[in-house]
Amino acid sequence: MKLYLKPGACSLASHIVLEEIGAPYDTMRVDLKTKKMADGGDFFGVNPKGYVPALELPDGGVLTENVAVLGYLGDRKPEAKLAPAAGTMERYRMIEWLGFISSEMHKSFSPFFAGWPEEAKAASKQKLEKRLDHVEKALQGKDYLMGANFTVADAYLYTMLTWAPAAGLDVAKWPTVKAYQERVAARPAVKAAHAAEA
Repeated sequence: MKLYLKPGACSLASHIVLEEIGAPYDTMRVDLKTKKMADGGDFFGVNPKGYVPALELPDGGVLTENVAVLGYLGDRKPEAKLAPAAGTMERYRMIEWLGFISSEMHKSFSPFFAGWPEEAKAASKQKLEKRLDHVEKALQGKDYLMGANFTVADAYLYTMLTWAPAAGLDVAKWPTVKAYQERVAARPAVKAAHAAEA
């Protein structure tokens, strides 16, 4: 497998999960402004949508979109419990979290990375604060979003939390979230992904 990524971007979530499953993989850095890859190639030739993550599969196909890539990777190593079994209520709860993170958090960070007007940034910051209020309550008494087990949803949420400073958010305002962020950051796979992207 090959993960097309931009250091620190949302592709970090997939990078973390690749480290968690321990499968062999390569990476290719992408400049999202020029759409050029580190080898000089045109990234549009890999992902016509022009953004990361994109995962080249063993059969040569390419999978895109965080929710799909994370689900696929989580299923590669069932014993790691990174994704609950298909058909279980736990699986649907994980998908629920992935949807929430993707639509309610990920997209709310866009104004801070795309040079939007200050009014749009202020509105997005307020929205993110409300979303973090929800996460704070949901994490009460849990190590991870799904309980005791780290899942692909945690890799995605953690990645969003690393973006908080860009939105002027101090995660310390949400002590349960802050403790969660520190717990996830201490995982060997997370450290390895950060080191590889540094």
